[in-house]
Amino acid sequence: QVQIVESGGGSVQPGGSLRLSCAASGEFFKIYAMGWYRQGPGNQRELVASITDDSRSHYGDSVKGRFTISGDTTKNAMSLEMNSLKPEDTAVYFCNVDFGTATEYWGQGTQVTVSS
Repeated sequence: QVQIVESGGGSVQPGGSLRLSCAASGEFFKIYAMGWYRQGPGNQRELVASITDDSRSHYGDSVKGRFTISGDTTKNAMSLEMNSLKPEDTAVYFCNVDFGTATEYWGQGTQVTVSS
């Protein structure tokens, strides 16, 4: 059984920073990639950032230059540093883990609210 646990999130004023973390545990062979997705009110879930097991990262256009994703393969974990946050970054953020199988694994989601 696999568990995906997220932490971080919360409320911050525009221009502020937050850090999200995600860790995978349980029985699996290998993590091929981890990523953060978000879903705002009335919006579809979209990719925020992802990182592969060989540290290749990819960012959504709206967060490039503001967010930084990093991975720790020894801990099966990753973090997302979010800077210069904007109200439009408000969403529920979900961690996704690719174990190389057809099954999708998601965390429970963590709320990020950017408001003055």
